[in-house]
Amino acid sequence: MARALHAIRALSRLLPPLFLVLGLVWGSVAPALAVGLGDLPADPPASHVLDTADLLSRAGSNEIEKLLDDLEEKHVEAHLVTVNRLDYGLSLEDLGRQVLQRWTEARASGGATTEPQLLLLIDGASRSAAVVASPTLERQLPAELLRSTARTTMAIPLREGERYRQATVDGLQRLTTVLAGAEDPGEPELVEREAVVTNIPSKEETASSNAFTWVVVLLVVGTLVPMLTWWVFSR
Repeated sequence: MARALHAIRALSRLLPPLFLVLGLVWGSVAPALAVGLGDLPADPPASHVLDTADLLSRAGSNEIEKLLDDLEEKHVEAHLVTVNRLDYGLSLEDLGRQVLQRWTEARASGGATTEPQLLLLIDGASRSAAVVASPTLERQLPAELLRSTARTTMAIPLREGERYRQATVDGLQRLTTVLAGAEDPGEPELVEREAVVTNIPSKEETASSNAFTWVVVLLVVGTLVPMLTWWVFSR
């Protein structure tokens, strides 16, 4: 009985460190925090590229910045916003509309001249895109064109290999062509590719796996149990 009480007391002293280790492990594999309207700037940023998800290289970001800056010659203020994941129940298109309204009101309240705004959004977690624009651009960029640009022109490079730079460049080129008064080049051709069978897990499969967590837990348990056993039987 005394030996059992000693074991319980020893275990109670060892549990807090164990929970601390498990908490650190869980924190290291927990998904990134979701993004909502409150996580984005209240005013349009000075830079045209707001890469909050860190999806772009410096060269890619600079290239897109230049393309977005060129749209100002057509009196369109354009931005790219990237996110890692969205708040529950919030769609990428809804977030874009909220941001656009917020930035438009911020410019108007500050007395600044408000140019029509164009906003491209990319969600790195779902590899999806959305395009929203000010109502004043509706005649030049109808809603059907914006949806098509997001769901095909931008979505294909995202699905095929997480090509965030290419997705943005392709989308901007299509929209810029239309803004210049030319005919819409249309959706890109979807090329069927034969799937290659491989035993190597994909990035998504690796990210969703709990193997790392289980390895750490087993290591912790494998260390604490022998120590506890030795302590009990050495009394």
